[in-house]
Amino acid sequence: MGLLTGNIQKGARAKLESLDLWRYFSFGAFADDSSVRKELADIAVQRAYEMTGQKFSGKQIVIIGDTEHDIKCGRHLGAKTIGVGTARSTAKDLLAHGADHAFDDMFNHDQILRAILE
Repeated sequence: MGLLTGNIQKGARAKLESLDLWRYFSFGAFADDSSVRKELADIAVQRAYEMTGQKFSGKQIVIIGDTEHDIKCGRHLGAKTIGVGTARSTAKDLLAHGADHAFDDMFNHDQILRAILE
């Protein structure tokens, strides 16, 4: 599983290690790679290919994010986009920006998993 974030790698790692989540990501694309979110999406897809030899495209890719930029990034790839409401954006806002699905938070694991796997 890959991580695509607007954070620099060092910052993303610090945030995710504090929650014991960093270990779940075998590659990523970070602000160190580009300040343009769409370019990060392309970099992440390329790195996934380099790691697996498989070309991922369209709805094989799932982008989960909490801003309109995350949704636009996913739309750029033709990916499935899942919005998560935070102080920055509500689920309703993210749906308005084109998210395929949106949730108020990450607590309803069953619904989120169904949205990812559909």
